[in-house]
Parts: sequence; C-alpha cells; structure tokens
Amino acid sequence: MKKNIAVAMGGYSSEADISLKSGEVVYKHLSSNPNFRVYKAHILKKSWFVKMNSGKEFPIDKSNFSVNIEGETIRFDCIFNTIHGTPGEDGLFQGYLQTLKIPQTACDYYQAALTFNKRDCISVLKAHGIQTAKNVYINKGDEVNPQAIVDHVGLPCFVKANRAGSSYGISKVKHRDDILTALEHSFKEDDEVIIESFLDGREVSVGVINIDGEIKALPVTEIISENEFFDFEAKYLGKSQEITPANLSRKQTENVQNLAVKIFRLLKLKGLTRSEFIFHNNQPHFLECNACPGLTEASILPQQAKAAGISLQDLFTNAVEVALQNFED
Repeated sequence: MKKNIAVAMGGYSSEADISLKSGEVVYKHLSSNPNFRVYKAHILKKSWFVKMNSGKEFPIDKSNFSVNIEGETIRFDCIFNTIHGTPGEDGLFQGYLQTLKIPQTACDYYQAALTFNKRDCISVLKAHGIQTAKNVYINKGDEVNPQAIVDHVGLPCFVKANRAGSSYGISKVKHRDDILTALEHSFKEDDEVIIESFLDGREVSVGVINIDGEIKALPVTEIISENEFFDFEAKYLGKSQEITPANLSRKQTENVQNLAVKIFRLLKLKGLTRSEFIFHNNQPHFLECNACPGLTEASILPQQAKAAGISLQDLFTNAVEVALQNFED
C-alpha cells in the first residue's frame, strides 16, 4: 500500500517564502516515487492546509494532522519537514508531531531547539573542544557597553539574531559606534543576539546525512561571497560562488568532514543537516548547524548530493525511509 507523505513547508518566520520553494522541490521529486502519495502541507501563521496542484486548499485538522479531501480522510505516514525557521526548525513542530506519533524527517524537538539557538549550540560544542569564534550574548533590554564588547571580540565583528536563518538580522560591524544600530537590526528578528569575533579565512559548508545505514559527510562546498559576508543577497540573489567540491587539500577536507560528522553524532541529529565552518589559521571553526537546510535545486546540500552521485529523488526518498525506520525502532 502506498505511503501518504506530507511535505511540510512555509512556517511563521521571514524564511517562509524560501521554505515554500524548498517544499515544492521536495514534492516534485518525491511524487515520482510510485510507493508514495505526496501532499503539499502549508504550515502558515494564518492557517494550515493541504494545497493541491489545482490550487484548491483543504484545511488540516490540527488535532491529528489529518485532512479531508473531497470526502476522503487522509492520515499521513510521514512528514517531510522543509520548514525553515519556526515552528519547523526550532522544535515546536517536531514536538507536536511526536505527541501524535507521526514520524518526520528532521531531528527531534530538543535537538532542533538546540541547533536553532546559535549561542546554546556553540556553548554545548565548545565543551567538547570544538573551536568557535569569541562571542558575547545580549538579550533585548540588557544594558549594552559597546567598548566592553569590542574589548572582548575585537573589530570587525558580526552581530547576529540568535534564532534566525537565511542571514536575516545579521550585520558586519567595523566601528564601535555602529554596534547599537546593528543590535536594533538584529532585534527585529529575535530578542536574543550573539556578537562574534571576525574569523579571517575560507568559509565552507558540509552536509551530513544518514544513508545506507551510516552517517555520511557529503562533499564540501566553499562559499565565496561578492559581498562583505554570506548575506541574504549572496545566498539567494547570486552574489556568491559556491564551489562543490571545495578546492581544499585532502587533509583539510577530511578534517572538516570528520568534524561535521562528530557534531552530527554529538548533537544526536537526524535527517538532512548542514554545518558551516571558517578555516581560521588553517583550523575549521564552527559557525552554526542548520537542521532544516534549503532544498531547492540551487541550494548547497542538493549541490553536494549531486557531487556525491546522489539524485534528489534518492536523497529525499532515503530521508523518508530513514524517518519511518527510526520511528518503528
């Protein structure tokens, strides 16, 4: 019997439009699997609904995440989670599905909340000896001493919304007097901010997946931004080069791939993940981990899968199969 798969997309954050694009790509490739009946589940602030290719929308019953489509009640065997930002990347959606005993492709709710919170994730990994930038944490309403911040992290530095993705709420600050303005920019996205020292070096991204019964690092991508840093324009408007596989030495490649797998294991992650690093003083320094990465055909993780010889249909089908297997275990 065919499995009913819902591709959850959208979300409540600034990343909703990007998530909808990821969801459409996943839907397209999963739909070609003859063992699945695939549905587009829009999880939006205003409403939750399944959207058909005809454009018709059918409301999702939040009490059990079912949908009635023209007299047929559809219950889902698995949810493919492509929601960027809240509630699909911060653990809320995962916790909801876990209470309903519905498997989903991303990591569990605690791990999602941890990876979505940059400063908490960094704090956990630093305890395991993983190198990161120097940082300062600021909550909205805290008294801010710009000079003390500069004394600790130096200039330039990065001011980031703590719980946001796609480079929303981030600024590169070169002068002490610009710190307060940068904080206000970040506070538009989140009431928690992390300020990090600038790491001079090459930026790379490493996808890690569970495939063929093992945790595997994908080929490394080097990110070369035309802008000051890998901001929204660089990510989504063509203002960067993404080179896969990265032109690193064999030792550098092995080091960063091994580190990405170590982080995957330490944090007990699942599904499709991507971690970002800077090679500073020839050593990979951890920036952040993305537990629900972009999955459009131009996104980094799909590029890496292609370089590894893994088709998107196989990548996405595997994610569903692993989620079903882990849930049954």
